[in-house]
Amino acid sequence: MAGGGEGLGAPERVKKGSKAHKRKKKKRLGFRLDMTPLVDITFLLLTFFMLTTTMATPQIMEMSIPPQTDPVEVPLSKLFSISVRPDGKLFWNIGLDQPQPLNLKDLKALAVSENMRQKNELITVLKVSEDAPYGSVVTVLDILNNAEVDIVQQLAGEKRQRKFTLATLTPEELEVIKPL
Repeated sequence: MAGGGEGLGAPERVKKGSKAHKRKKKKRLGFRLDMTPLVDITFLLLTFFMLTTTMATPQIMEMSIPPQTDPVEVPLSKLFSISVRPDGKLFWNIGLDQPQPLNLKDLKALAVSENMRQKNELITVLKVSEDAPYGSVVTVLDILNNAEVDIVQQLAGEKRQRKFTLATLTPEELEVIKPL
């Protein structure tokens, strides 16, 4: 530093003979905090935690649907249909029966009871309107998956043959459940 030398630890220069010269000024000790090691440690910790934590994988529901080649004949008495309207309301029927309204909380019990009544022969069809809320469809799929646990437990040793399919709700089917 040129001229003066008034650094952090250096005392002020006072002329000889002045009153300030006679009074002893407290020596002030300055300090300097070096931020370099702090920054280094911060970046090291940041890098360490970024590399050692597992990245959260997105929640994806995988469904593999085989290609449809030939029409499959299904007895209507073994067809359990769950329909989802564009407003998210659910309906169920077996075969050509009249659709009935269904609450989400009753879906699991209904799926288990109908599967037990049909003795592992029931085919579940989830018919979804193109405008149905995505969240409602995922919730229905989750409930049906949870119902599988109860069905397998109640079969007690029998091999479970799950038969499930997704279908688009046709305009005719939508007209039937629209006024309900």
